[in-house]
Amino acid sequence: MAAPALKHWRTTLERVEKFVSPLYFTDCNLHGRLFGDSCPVAALSSFQTPERLPYQEAVRQEFRPAQIGDSFGPTWWTCWFRVELTIPEAWVGQEVHLRWESDGEGLVWRDGEPVQGLTKEGEKTSYVLTDRLEEGDPRSLTLYVEVACNGLLGAGKGSMIAAPDPEKMFQVSRAELAVFRRDVHRLLVDLELLLGIAKGLGEDNQRSFQALYTANQMVNVCDPAQPETFPVAQALASRFFGQRGGESQHTIHAMGHCHIDTAWLWPFKETVRKCARSWVTAVQLMEQNPEFIFACSQAQQLEWVKSHYPGLHARLQEFACRGQFVPVGGTWVEMDGNLPSGEAMFWLPDTFGYSAQLPQIMRSCGIRHFLTQKLSWNLVNSFPHHTFFWEGLDGSRVLAHFPPGDSYGMQGSVEEVLKTVVKNRDKGRTNHSAFLFGFGDGGGGPTQMMVDRLKRLHNTDGLPRVQLSSPGRLFSALETDSGQLCTWVGELFLELHNGTYTTHAQIKKGNRECERILHDVELLSSLAVARSAQFLYPAAQLQDLWRLLLLNQFHDVVTGSCIELVAEEAMCHYEDIRAHGNTLLSAAATALCAGEPGPEGLLIVNTLPWKRTEVLALPRPGGAHSLALVTVPSMGYAPAPTSLQPLPPQQPVFVVQETDGSVTLDNGIIRVRLDPTGCLTSLVLVASGREAIAEGTVGNQFVLFDDVPLYWDAWDVMDYHLETRKPVRGQAGTLAVGIEGGMRGSAWFLLQIGPNSRLSQEVVLDVGCPYVRFHTEVHWHEAHKFLKVEFPARVRSPQATYEVQFGHLQRPTHHNTSWDWARFEVWAHRWMDLSEHGFGLALLNDCKYGASVRGNVLSLSLLIPGRWRYPRCLQPQLPPVGAACPGPGTRCRLERLLGVLACGSVGDGQTGGDQPPGPLAGPPAVRGPRQPRRLLAAHVAAGSGGRPLRPPGAARPRWPPAPSGRPPEAHLFSLPSAVPVAGAATPTKLSLLRVGFCLWKAWGGGAHFHLPSLIHHLLNNKPLTQEPCYSPCTPKGPIPRLPREEDFSPGIWGQGQDLQGLGCSPWERFGISVATGWLGDL
Repeated sequence: MAAPALKHWRTTLERVEKFVSPLYFTDCNLHGRLFGDSCPVAALSSFQTPERLPYQEAVRQEFRPAQIGDSFGPTWWTCWFRVELTIPEAWVGQEVHLRWESDGEGLVWRDGEPVQGLTKEGEKTSYVLTDRLEEGDPRSLTLYVEVACNGLLGAGKGSMIAAPDPEKMFQVSRAELAVFRRDVHRLLVDLELLLGIAKGLGEDNQRSFQALYTANQMVNVCDPAQPETFPVAQALASRFFGQRGGESQHTIHAMGHCHIDTAWLWPFKETVRKCARSWVTAVQLMEQNPEFIFACSQAQQLEWVKSHYPGLHARLQEFACRGQFVPVGGTWVEMDGNLPSGEAMFWLPDTFGYSAQLPQIMRSCGIRHFLTQKLSWNLVNSFPHHTFFWEGLDGSRVLAHFPPGDSYGMQGSVEEVLKTVVKNRDKGRTNHSAFLFGFGDGGGGPTQMMVDRLKRLHNTDGLPRVQLSSPGRLFSALETDSGQLCTWVGELFLELHNGTYTTHAQIKKGNRECERILHDVELLSSLAVARSAQFLYPAAQLQDLWRLLLLNQFHDVVTGSCIELVAEEAMCHYEDIRAHGNTLLSAAATALCAGEPGPEGLLIVNTLPWKRTEVLALPRPGGAHSLALVTVPSMGYAPAPTSLQPLPPQQPVFVVQETDGSVTLDNGIIRVRLDPTGCLTSLVLVASGREAIAEGTVGNQFVLFDDVPLYWDAWDVMDYHLETRKPVRGQAGTLAVGIEGGMRGSAWFLLQIGPNSRLSQEVVLDVGCPYVRFHTEVHWHEAHKFLKVEFPARVRSPQATYEVQFGHLQRPTHHNTSWDWARFEVWAHRWMDLSEHGFGLALLNDCKYGASVRGNVLSLSLLIPGRWRYPRCLQPQLPPVGAACPGPGTRCRLERLLGVLACGSVGDGQTGGDQPPGPLAGPPAVRGPRQPRRLLAAHVAAGSGGRPLRPPGAARPRWPPAPSGRPPEAHLFSLPSAVPVAGAATPTKLSLLRVGFCLWKAWGGGAHFHLPSLIHHLLNNKPLTQEPCYSPCTPKGPIPRLPREEDFSPGIWGQGQDLQGLGCSPWERFGISVATGWLGDL
């Protein structure tokens, strides 16, 4: 009698689950038959080393016999295994695998080349020796397995994100040959998918029951011990999956992906091997599945593979030509989207937020599309879109897509496919979405099982349509549907990980300093090229230094959320950049000033495009320093005063200490009053008499908060930390006068922060200066504490303004909505400002990023220990520099004030004494002119767009793209020096035309010149060549036509895209970068 048709949902479901389970009933179920006959490896030997040796060196070492279960390590060591194999004759015609399971990550080497990554956590525990053993195939061979003593996600002690366990040991638990049953594998894929459909569609869906009943029937007809029954079961599955969906089904674009953190819970050098392990596995998948496409998002990792694994790199190039290996991203690493400067982003998203300036930067580099999933991590608010237009500060827009599955590590399950459709917040506006699959964070990438699942779900009734696709095909489909998409204006703020703005202060300081150094090297070197025929632009050195800095701007390094070992490496990188960068600065400054008349002396160089008058501490004979008031023209230099007794200023600084211990500093512009403990009780704008400090409060108030997040220590600060506010009270009588006035006045004090931490601060006011500076040195030995400094302002405004890359944005000071409240801790670059009509207060800094303005209180975040990342919890002698600036129209004046604190210093660090680095400094022993001199002379002789826009706070101005429908701005200027021209008797004075972001024309002496020749001349001092393909036109004549993308020479300009994928306007990395960016605005 036939079995009854009635079935119980739960028992039927669990019956199928147990039939494919890798844990239960494996002695009789289908999964237990995935591998057939097996035998141990013929011989196993090993050697251990603390080094990461190349293959050629490793195989020459002495290997000793090893056994399964032997311990090796400790953490960060490497164990190489020589694996000798003998395949039994009886396995002819079978697919043969090497099965390998170890605690560490492995890489199989065969014939001197990497062939397969082996990572138990990434479900890669076998290597295909042959998909069919033939009669003539060799039966004996030797492989090498390089095993790193770390797991896929490092070696944290007791927790994934804890500091690594330095004593952890590792084992190999399996090393054998086995016959792989491909027919069993296909049945397992189908049964798992049918289970997923039944669960995902639920008991209210007809198709769900069809899937469950099909799976149940397959179990009935399939006997794991009798392979001849497999085809019948396979036919049942094919009949189900062969039923097609309708035309209106949502289309999922599935792309292989492997997110590899460039450094995080492991050091940089281990990431090099992670790339090899992950990508060589992707190569195997691309060979076996021609429709499989793999996206790679970090150029730095490609460069590592090219250097360390040239054979693998060559294979990746082959698959790139086939369209299967697709580099994406346009950045050097997956950098943090908040902290790097705009200049760094031009080179350079898992990142911890996205600056509102990114759309403009992307569009200027020819990038029109943007994809991320990180905002799905928001703690409070769910982002309202998955496909939308993202509009930046200047109105530039990019088409943005967030994969609705909210993950970059999908595994191809039915649950994930259905989630991609159900969670899509733009239903009806678009019918396409991305699906990124593959193990990530620590690498690993896709598996054959994932690919097989997605191929099976290609077009099945009841499910969305799934296709193995590419980023290009995805965005082409999205653009077709873009007519009804919404627009999001401004930053994409991640409501999580806001502790990363402050964690590891030394890294933050190194990042800011090195960005400034490289900016100045580029500027002075560009000017030196135009001024000196003997000077060669240091393009190669700058590229190396920029790449090193960008490596540190990876989103787990510059944020401080990496392990201590990585942080130590990062600090070494900063030291290298400082040393080599200052050498290049001195060389460029020397070339600029060579041959000038005048005695030996000190030159003061101003690298910013506005005139500066400041007080500097200048070195004198015998190692002493004296203060001098120096005026330097924009982008120019001036000799240092030679008199040892400089004339007193017309309005000196007065310093008065009252009988109660308080100190008043007054320079006629602002008047500062400090109470006996060092807190700021008054900050008055003298001309108007307006007070900047709120009544009944004090500024410069250091405050401690508890720092105990929910989980992500070093990443997060939670909103409840604000409930633990504890002002740090100083002792009366600790305030003392430092410099008694004249050119400069100052007062200093000591403050005990906690039982083990203290700080000292000098409050400085210079003659003619509209702001007061705070030089702070902190000796920090606290755990789970968060240090801030607060300035309550006598200002009322619903918005505060913060500097971002090449601009600024406003954020609310209130908590009206959940979106406002979630911004309790935000990021900014060098300044933040709270202003009302006619008056405001701004805070400036030279190495901090965390900030907030709640109500009328401006708060700058100073230190977070991040104890899990750095167990020693020690960050001594940390000298941040800040300033408070009151005054009318504060925001419009910030651009000019900023240069004093953190924009562009020149020299070798010897000229400023104990003063903080600033943009006015001088390389010693450089002969200079007796009169101040501007480094560039220029004029704007024509242009359709007027003066170029420079956003407040932008130290390197960029012209934004013109609004849609309007022609781009055109600017005409001249090079300051004549240049040699091939065939001409005398050098020629050149005029240059810049249209939009591109240098468009160069002409002089009645002829046009080839732009690549111009660049070549600037780099190598070669004569220019004439360009015959254009007729001459005079500088004052009209522009014949605006340039189109096809007009650019692909050899130099990359078809209007970025140069060699560096992510910047093509001319940015040549010697004319500053000229084309600034000359029209001098």
